[in-house]
Amino acid sequence: MASSPLSSASPALRIISSLFPQYSPTLHANPSLLPLSPSRPHSLSLSLSTSSRSEKLSCRAVSSATAARMASEKKVQVFDSKDDLAAELAKYTADLSDKFTKERSSFTVVLSGGSLIDYLRKLVEPPYLDSVDWSKWHVFWVDERVVPKDHEDSNYKLAYDGFLSKVPILPGNVYAINDALSAEGAADDYETGLRHLVKNGVVDFSEATGVPKFDLMLLGMGPDGHVASLFPGHPLCKEKEKWVTFIKDSPKPPPERITFTFPVINTSAYIALVVTGAGKAGAVQKALGNSEDSGTLPVELVSPAGELTWFLDKNAASKL
Repeated sequence: MASSPLSSASPALRIISSLFPQYSPTLHANPSLLPLSPSRPHSLSLSLSTSSRSEKLSCRAVSSATAARMASEKKVQVFDSKDDLAAELAKYTADLSDKFTKERSSFTVVLSGGSLIDYLRKLVEPPYLDSVDWSKWHVFWVDERVVPKDHEDSNYKLAYDGFLSKVPILPGNVYAINDALSAEGAADDYETGLRHLVKNGVVDFSEATGVPKFDLMLLGMGPDGHVASLFPGHPLCKEKEKWVTFIKDSPKPPPERITFTFPVINTSAYIALVVTGAGKAGAVQKALGNSEDSGTLPVELVSPAGELTWFLDKNAASKL
């Protein structure tokens, strides 16, 4: 493996894998979104995996005058197959479940919609089906469509059919929206419920940010770089006061949804961003690659106080 230092003109790391020459991405720190810390090196790690072997690469770089604000720890894992990705995501989630259930009486997990649920399929199989302490799981949604729970567009239905119905999570620990309310009413109701769970100690709270601190947030990303129901150029990307807000003009149907805001997303202890498919390679490149117009996609605003790990298949990483 060879690597080059930060140039004085661009906060970019060139990581070259001798085992995987097709993956030699330039990983570009987005200086507009990250905390100032010129005196301390920051780190980024990249794991490249195949069914037969994997290589984990780590690079450290010292800040320069033009790159004073650098990325905090960010992990990028690229998998040769979707099965490999699902297997590693299951292990990652189960390990965090074990960590948090030993530390306290609950493990708070936030789900999203889309293809993410399919990548949780290994969790419903041995050994995790029997080894995970499902009784301590509390499940939330980072966003939801304001439709009945049995509607095909419902993220709850997607998660129930593909995951929740196959594991023994207590029904009372699954927090779906009140689909009888309007979008605004459902958002207010969900935030009220979160405040109650924070008060009761089920959900952790960050005194630093004044919002709930979830243990694990499992996010997907759209081809346009949206996360949750926070879309490019939409004013909700700048919402700072509310924990949960609503949208009635979603550019992707259905139009009415509720969504967590970025302060809540970025207060999470751990975030996994699961992105697959060639159709998302452009947004991945913009978020992680050497792009001149970085900072314009919602996914680039995912910058947690905790740890962020990207789970990519080789198609999604093809432009890195």
